[in-house]
Amino acid sequence: MAGQIKKMIDQIIETRSGGDPFLMLMTKTKLMLKGIDPEKYDDNSEDTPWVINDVKRIAQEMGVTL
Repeated sequence: MAGQIKKMIDQIIETRSGGDPFLMLMTKTKLMLKGIDPEKYDDNSEDTPWVINDVKRIAQEMGVTL
Protein backbone atom coordinates (compact mmCIF):
# COMPACT_ATOMS: atom_id res chain seq x y z
CA MET A 1 0.00 0.00 0.00
CA ALA A 2 1.88 3.03 -1.27
CA GLY A 3 1.60 6.29 0.64
CA GLN A 4 1.23 4.86 4.14
CA ILE A 5 4.39 6.62 5.33
CA LYS A 6 3.14 9.96 3.97
CA LYS A 7 -0.18 9.55 5.80
CA MET A 8 1.61 8.71 9.05
CA ILE A 9 3.92 11.72 8.74
CA ASP A 10 0.98 14.01 7.94
CA GLN A 11 -0.87 12.70 10.98
CA ILE A 12 2.12 13.41 13.24
CA ILE A 13 2.47 16.93 11.85
CA GLU A 14 -1.25 17.70 12.15
CA THR A 15 -1.55 16.30 15.66
CA ARG A 16 1.54 18.08 16.99
CA SER A 17 0.83 21.42 15.30
CA GLY A 18 -2.94 21.72 15.57
CA GLY A 19 -2.84 23.64 12.28
CA ASP A 20 -0.39 26.31 13.50
CA PRO A 21 2.07 26.98 10.61
CA PHE A 22 4.99 27.67 12.97
CA LEU A 23 4.43 24.44 14.89
CA MET A 24 4.11 22.58 11.57
CA LEU A 25 7.54 23.83 10.56
CA MET A 26 9.00 22.91 13.95
CA THR A 27 7.52 19.40 13.76
CA LYS A 28 8.88 18.89 10.23
CA THR A 29 12.28 20.03 11.47
CA LYS A 30 12.15 17.59 14.40
CA LEU A 31 11.29 14.77 12.01
CA MET A 32 14.25 15.72 9.81
CA LEU A 33 16.58 15.76 12.80
CA LYS A 34 15.38 12.25 13.64
CA GLY A 35 16.14 11.05 10.09
CA ILE A 36 12.76 11.34 8.36
CA ASP A 37 12.43 14.01 5.64
CA PRO A 38 8.69 14.73 5.23
CA GLU A 39 9.27 16.27 1.78
CA LYS A 40 10.80 13.01 0.52
CA TYR A 41 7.55 11.06 0.82
CA ASP A 42 4.38 11.43 -1.23
CA ASP A 43 1.28 9.35 -1.98
CA ASN A 44 3.26 7.19 -4.44
CA SER A 45 6.28 6.51 -2.20
CA GLU A 46 7.11 2.89 -1.53
CA ASP A 47 6.33 1.82 2.02
CA THR A 48 9.44 0.15 3.36
CA PRO A 49 9.03 -1.68 6.68
CA TRP A 50 12.06 -0.10 8.38
CA VAL A 51 10.86 3.45 7.57
CA ILE A 52 7.38 2.61 8.86
CA ASN A 53 8.94 1.33 12.10
CA ASP A 54 11.05 4.49 12.42
CA VAL A 55 8.01 6.73 11.90
CA LYS A 56 6.01 4.75 14.48
CA ARG A 57 8.89 5.03 16.97
CA ILE A 58 9.20 8.78 16.38
CA ALA A 59 5.43 9.24 16.74
CA GLN A 60 5.57 7.41 20.08
CA GLU A 61 8.46 9.61 21.24
CA MET A 62 6.43 12.69 20.30
CA GLY A 63 3.33 11.41 22.09
CA VAL A 64 1.28 10.88 18.93
CA THR A 65 -0.93 7.83 18.50
CA LEU A 66 -1.04 6.56 14.92
